[in-house]
Amino acid sequence: MTVNRASAHYEGLGKEGRGSITTKSGVLDAQPYGFGTRFEGKPGTNPEELIAAAHAACFTMALSFGLSRAGYAAGTLDTSAEVTLEQQEGGFAVTKSALSLTARVEGIDAGEFARLAEEAEKNCPISKLLNCEITLEHSLES
Repeated sequence: MTVNRASAHYEGLGKEGRGSITTKSGVLDAQPYGFGTRFEGKPGTNPEELIAAAHAACFTMALSFGLSRAGYAAGTLDTSAEVTLEQQEGGFAVTKSALSLTARVEGIDAGEFARLAEEAEKNCPISKLLNCEITLEHSLES
C-alpha cells in the first residue's frame, strides 16, 4: 500500500478567494488556484486539470505494464485526458474524462492493442476512482 498526500490552502471566499496546492513530493509547491484558474483561463492550475493529469498518467502506466506482461518490450505511449466539469442541478460535477492515446508498440496487432488498452482503461486506479463517463480513443502507429 502507498499513501500520498497533497494539501490546499485558501484565503478569502468565493470568486475573490485565492488558493494554493502543495504536494508531498514538492512537484507542486504553493501552486496557485482559484476561480480565475478554473473558469477564466488565468495562470495556475485547477482540480480538473490535476485529475486529467492523474488519469492520463495512471492509464498510460497501466497500459505500459499490461503490454510488458503480454510480452511486448519496446514502444511509446502518449496519452492526453480532457476532464469535463459541468454545472448541474445543485452544483458542479465532473461528468467525463476523455482519454486519447497514440502508441507505437513493436510487434503488436491492432486487435491485441485495443484489448490491452481497454483493459488498462477499466483497471487503472484513477479510472476506478472516477464516477463519470470515461471514453478511450486510441491509434496504433506502425
